[in-house]
Amino acid sequence: MSKRISIPAAIVLILLAVLLTFQITFVTLQEKYRAQIEAASLESSAYEKLEYVDALFRKYYVGEIDEEQLSDYLIRGYITGVGDKYASYMTADEFSAYMQESSGEMVGIGVHIIYNNDYGAMEVISVMRDSPALEAGVRAGDLIVTVGEESVAELGYYPAVAKMQGEIGTVAEFSVRRGENYSETVDFSITRDVVTDTTVESRIYGEDIGIVRITQFASNTGENVEKEVKALISQGVQKLIFDVRYNPGGALDGIVDTLDYLLPEGPIIRIVDKAGNEESISSDASCVDLPMVVLVNESTASAAELFSSALQDYDKAVLVGTTTYGKGTMQTVIRLPDDSGITISYRMYNPPYSDNYEGIGVIPDIELPLDEALADKNFYKITDEEDNQLQAAIQYLRGALSPDDRNHDAQ
Repeated sequence: MSKRISIPAAIVLILLAVLLTFQITFVTLQEKYRAQIEAASLESSAYEKLEYVDALFRKYYVGEIDEEQLSDYLIRGYITGVGDKYASYMTADEFSAYMQESSGEMVGIGVHIIYNNDYGAMEVISVMRDSPALEAGVRAGDLIVTVGEESVAELGYYPAVAKMQGEIGTVAEFSVRRGENYSETVDFSITRDVVTDTTVESRIYGEDIGIVRITQFASNTGENVEKEVKALISQGVQKLIFDVRYNPGGALDGIVDTLDYLLPEGPIIRIVDKAGNEESISSDASCVDLPMVVLVNESTASAAELFSSALQDYDKAVLVGTTTYGKGTMQTVIRLPDDSGITISYRMYNPPYSDNYEGIGVIPDIELPLDEALADKNFYKITDEEDNQLQAAIQYLRGALSPDDRNHDAQ
């Protein structure tokens, strides 16, 4: 039996579908109930308009109203109407799954993703090593467009992420688009498993160049970067390459700790709230004093962009690759009284000295796309010799390439 709910003032606007329904219903009822409608006093307030639509449905709708679904869609519709492309609503179950992932208890298929607003899809930024996704053939750059039979665009980012998760041994079913203009559709059914996400890996190239790959910025990434860099230096490394291609960003403390270790004394990040108040977080005087290159691409996002831009601001590193994603906003996660949750973009964060890159991205010093011949090869299976962006970074550190050599075709 349906129980009437009071629409709280916190829910402001209507899902597009509800608005459309209001318009169609209004026209349909106009002939039969003209007198009633004309007598109604419609205020300009969106709250009152919503209350009015709700009353019409409860009076005339011949079906049953699912109150829980209605509430969920009203909130999702509000977030859509606000235009915050990084905001999302999560049901209680979805919020619980999200918090589990944030705490490091990871069960899934092993991908890093970010929301692609242009396509209303989850873009696979990177595929974890030794993961079910890697074994099944999921690729960096794939757009996850449906989870089960539901559209990611309609679900929203975090609810779609939650539906990708599940218990060990259960199957994640989803479809991706890939290829030129994303014209190819590939369906996947992948058995979920425990995934170990190692965010920092390192190796030595030649005799004196250390390569540090950071897949995302977790809370412990700073200490892991320090551990790896110190180990490389102890083995004779004199130059560093940081690879943050396909890095979707991550936790504030992770990026702050990482930059504090690498940068000299001065600002790391400038955070600006809605009122224009600015808060700055700074580094101490100790730093790593070695020549550095940072590898970036169009899927380098958020905290990974701050990492790149900050090293660029201090002239500590040269950036090689392609212009980054362009996400310069911070989100906060809020638990609602019924244990559901929302994310809201509530602050802008700026690099130490340069401008915010929201919607713009960070431009590399040496612009160089990945070789087209590697487009269909899994990123983690590209050899150092095949990787033309890596080879350009190595050439720069060896003095054979200048930042002025933009669009350089590294051999």
